[in-house]
Amino acid sequence: MTDMTDASSERMMTPELMITGEAVALEIIPASVGLRLLSGLIDYGLYAAGAVLTLTTWSAAQAYLYPDMPFAAAIAQVSVLALAWMVVIPLTIEVLSRGRSAGRIVTGCRVVRDDGGAIRLRHCLVRALAAVVEVWLIQGIPAVCSCIVTKRGKRLGDLLAGTYVINERSGAMSAPPLIMPPELAGWAARADIRRLPGNLALTGRTFLQRTATLQPAARARLGADLAARVLPFVAPPPPAGTHPERFLAAVLCERRDRELAMNLHDRALEERDVLRLERLPYGVAQT
Repeated sequence: MTDMTDASSERMMTPELMITGEAVALEIIPASVGLRLLSGLIDYGLYAAGAVLTLTTWSAAQAYLYPDMPFAAAIAQVSVLALAWMVVIPLTIEVLSRGRSAGRIVTGCRVVRDDGGAIRLRHCLVRALAAVVEVWLIQGIPAVCSCIVTKRGKRLGDLLAGTYVINERSGAMSAPPLIMPPELAGWAARADIRRLPGNLALTGRTFLQRTATLQPAARARLGADLAARVLPFVAPPPPAGTHPERFLAAVLCERRDRELAMNLHDRALEERDVLRLERLPYGVAQT
């Protein structure tokens, strides 16, 4: 497939990794510009309404309780409230919902990493900070233009964070989970798979999830080709005579399990930090 064909398919929001000659789509589908625009209008409309309501209530309370508040102090408090609605609240929602929001729930979308995995705190933080400029300060014009012309319909925050938005209602996500081949579980647990590129892992996973839709000859050829592409990134190699599909399943299941364990570990650390922050002041016994 040529570069021109890839670019065209990406702008049309069709599956990006077309690795078969039988026109079998082997990737999740990015959300269209229309879906992203609708979800953005819902989300940022809610944030703007919340900010206006909060600032109005705060201003009325301040005028009644502290009519002589210095102008600099008032500006500082307004800035904090605005920052909360522009960054902190969107960031918190995206982190806790694993890439969703009110607008994305309505449109059936979710933010994922470039390799199809779940986003983490750093991805959400970069997206939220970029939105301050491209959405709030410049009224979303750069975001819309970027979604139209860039790969996978990304806005500037996605380009910086290494994420994109997928359409979960496209049907491409409804696939059975991968299962670890029992005879390869011990080998996979010891294997070094850290160098495996995210895009190649995504291609392999979607191939295994769509094998039932392929013709036997195409399935065997594609499985062998993908196994050969994955093998240089895995050490040590699998036992001799391992079937290509079972090799791919073992590598991708182990990668998924390790990532899940890392996510659980990170979540435990975040919860521990939250508990520490609730104990104020530090080092002073509560009475």
